Formats: sequence, C-alpha cells, structure tokens
Amino acid sequence: MLTGKVAIVTGAGRGIGREIALALAADGATVIVNYNGSKEAADETVSQITADGGTAEAVQCNVSDFAASEAFVKKVLEKYKKVDILVNNAGVTRDNLIMRMSEEDYDAVLDTNLKGAFNMIKHLSRSFIKQRSGKIINISSVSGIRGNAGQSNYSASKAGLIGLTKSVAKELASRGINVNAVAPGLIDTDMTRALSDDAKKQLAASIPMGKIGSPSDVAKLVLFLAGEGSDYITGQVISVDGGLAI
Repeated sequence: MLTGKVAIVTGAGRGIGREIALALAADGATVIVNYNGSKEAADETVSQITADGGTAEAVQCNVSDFAASEAFVKKVLEKYKKVDILVNNAGVTRDNLIMRMSEEDYDAVLDTNLKGAFNMIKHLSRSFIKQRSGKIINISSVSGIRGNAGQSNYSASKAGLIGLTKSVAKELASRGINVNAVAPGLIDTDMTRALSDDAKKQLAASIPMGKIGSPSDVAKLVLFLAGEGSDYITGQVISVDGGLAI
C-alpha cells in the first residue's frame, strides 16, 4: 500500500496519466495531478479520485519550462513536505515525415517529453537524496525502442527518456532511489480511438497478443514500480506492449 506517500503524475488529465493517477490514489497515495492545457480534464481526474475516497489536487505547470517546474516542485514540497513518487508522463506528438517536419514541431516534442522529465527529476532530486528514498518512473514508448516512421521527434524523445532513466538510476541508486522506465505499445487512448476500425484491426494484427492494450495495463505496472515490490529494481525499461517490440 502507498498510504502516506505523495505522488506527482505529470500530464494526468486524461489517458494513461489519468489511469496512473487513479491507480496510485486507489492504493493510498496523495496524488498531485499535473496538467498544462486542460484544467477541466485535470479536475475530472481529481473528482474521480475524491469520489472513490482518495486524495488529490490538480496543479497547472508546463513541465517543459525549467523555472515553472522549479516553482511547481517548491510549491508541492512546501505544502506536503515531501514527494515519494514521480511519474513523468506528460507528452505530446507532432507527427510528420522528417523532410516535412518543422523545427518548431521537433522542439515542442523534445521540450515536453524529454526536457520536461529532466526538469522534474532535476528539481526533485535534492529532496529524494535528502530522504534517501524515492521512486521515479518515466513513461517512454515502444517508439523509443524500435522507432516509428513519421515520428522521428517523438521516437527521439522517448529513446532519450530511456538514456535519461539509465543514467539517473546509476547516479541515485546508492541513495535508495529507484529510477525505471515503462514503454507502452499501442494503447487505447484518444489517439487510437480516432483511428478507423480497419486501421485498428491492422494494428492489432501486428501485435503478438492480437489486441490493443488499455491504460490500466500501463497503470498496473507503474503501481508496482511505485511500491515496495520494486525496491531492488532500477535502471530498467519494461515494455507493456503485448509483445510488439519483440
């Protein structure tokens, strides 16, 4: 159980982030639901948590902004005195073929997906080191492992998260801090729901298990990595993809 623990989940207004926030809260953690754009979505996540008897608060912050992330972390630490779990989930896509991809689209994806995780880890690391404990979970992607045509920016950001995970894990392991990455495959989110039924069938056929995953599949793994059961696991990249990356 995560009773008494404080967790920050970035990009927790919808999709995988929301499911992770719900899972952590259901296990007893107080969850800081971070969002950038949609306050309404974040408030809905908080409402679901509180309706189920959990504790949560929505806090706006653009994690790609170094100074804003620092202020966000400071605010949370002042109010809750500690953070035990950090889930770097915030992510955006700006898909295009490399020859058509603009510099702005490349930068936007790297800034949120990769620099955002760096910012949050950087600003929380001192607190984690001081308390000699902490769980950092970075949400990467199967695209960061095998690449994906039309997603050079997204794949680069998610591959970068894997490198960041392994490096920070080595730096912080001696202080009792675990740093791991989760690499989801095709998951039933707003993005996949927008696809046609035929497209979904084709995608499912490319997965050894023959089906698209759900956000709860990812959340269950994050919950494990956030708890005591993962105390001797660090620097790992665990795929939740039905075998897609095999």
